[in-house]
Amino acid sequence: MTLTIYNSLSRSKEPFETIDPGKVKMYVCGPTVYDSCHIGHARSIIVFDVIYRYLAFAGYDVTYVRNFTDIDDKIINRANEIGMPPAALAEKYIQEFYVDMDALNVLRPTEEPRATGHIGNIIRLIEKLVEKGIAYAAGGDVFFSVDLFDGYGKLSGRKLDDMEAGARVEIDTRKKNPFDFVLWKASKPGEPEWDSPWGKGRPGWHIECSAMSKDILGESLDIHGGGKDLIFPHHENEIAQSEAASGKTFVKYWVHNGFVNINHEKMSKSLGNFLMIKDILKTYHPEAVRLFLLSHHYRTPVDFSDEAVRNVAGGLDKIYTLLERVEKFLGQLPVTGADQYASLSGAAKDFWSQFTSAMNDDFNTAQGIGVLYDAVRNLNKLLDSCEKSDSGNPDDAENRRTVFNECLAILKIGNILGILSQPPNDYFARKKEAVLERQSVDAGLIEALIQERKDARKSKDFKKADEIRDRLKAMNIEIEDRPEGTVWKVMS
Repeated sequence: MTLTIYNSLSRSKEPFETIDPGKVKMYVCGPTVYDSCHIGHARSIIVFDVIYRYLAFAGYDVTYVRNFTDIDDKIINRANEIGMPPAALAEKYIQEFYVDMDALNVLRPTEEPRATGHIGNIIRLIEKLVEKGIAYAAGGDVFFSVDLFDGYGKLSGRKLDDMEAGARVEIDTRKKNPFDFVLWKASKPGEPEWDSPWGKGRPGWHIECSAMSKDILGESLDIHGGGKDLIFPHHENEIAQSEAASGKTFVKYWVHNGFVNINHEKMSKSLGNFLMIKDILKTYHPEAVRLFLLSHHYRTPVDFSDEAVRNVAGGLDKIYTLLERVEKFLGQLPVTGADQYASLSGAAKDFWSQFTSAMNDDFNTAQGIGVLYDAVRNLNKLLDSCEKSDSGNPDDAENRRTVFNECLAILKIGNILGILSQPPNDYFARKKEAVLERQSVDAGLIEALIQERKDARKSKDFKKADEIRDRLKAMNIEIEDRPEGTVWKVMS
């Protein structure tokens, strides 16, 4: 099945054909680093992380660029509020960003440019627009003239005449049109500044991405992505300034992810419902957060609530419990690698085929996760059957091969989604530590209850043993009786 991508520009799904065969040039707008990252940032970054993983797995040579906006009004204002140099503030939140992304198992892009590292490229791009007469200087600032770019509004679907008729924009008498946007800002006292042909100043937000993408990827990109909130004005303005400068199509496929709502309300600072990644990870395992954000199609909104994430976390527990069973059955888990993927056959091959079909349909991770759960159920049934059979059964070797293959397909899917990256024991140990700490549950009490239950079973007081099991279950503690003894784990 051919990969199709929904293009925000054409408002339709299109077959994916790269500008250069076999190569993908992808640029995604990264964070403006003036504060901690929230769950909305996490969704966009995880969505494009999966797209990156899938394209690379499909055999494309992907150059993935995600920038940092490290000079901006928000950074300057926040730095002034707390009495810190803007550059130091930006660096602080870049490092915090890496901590969050590493926890969420996000791969590093090919390149991560910072706006302040491309000031020369930005100035040269603005100079070209001024030379072409589509940008003009006014009082130390430089503005882009939207009236002179015929395609303005083609991404957002907004017509300039309609916008002007109902506009409520801040009046700047230096602008030829109220919607002209700034390319270069004259610096104010105490602000970061660079020399330019128009005086000391700094770049506007929109021009930064056009200059960085052009410098690293060239004048035409295969994919440009970000959240839907960036369609207008940021991406609209990127198109205008990039295509006005080069005369070429800037981006072939525009990809935008939907918003994250919080308990059915739009996430906004005015409502005080911004959920920071670092705080969410104190409650939920990072892979549960990833799986939750990918459990809806990337273009649709997703509603974040404790109940919804707990449900997904419970599903993740079941997958890791299966991996634990496979590890016990085979002695070790399959190690994923391209050389082993070709060995998939039977149900394993079918599940992998279903997953790739879902991903080829505009990266439908929601459907792909459904396939993952089907594969988990199927393998659990197979293990049930194997465990009931005699170990000396001549089909045992065949069963082992089948279990290996089906588990390999599950791990392969997990690899693309960025989950199932830990040994089961490590996963449950981490959950155990986090939940016990959060709920102030005493591990010693649990061990004492398990011993009390063991004593009750030994004295054939099965009623008391069952009561203890129920008490532990109410504490979200699951126990399993094994030949070597009783083990326990914390469930979601």
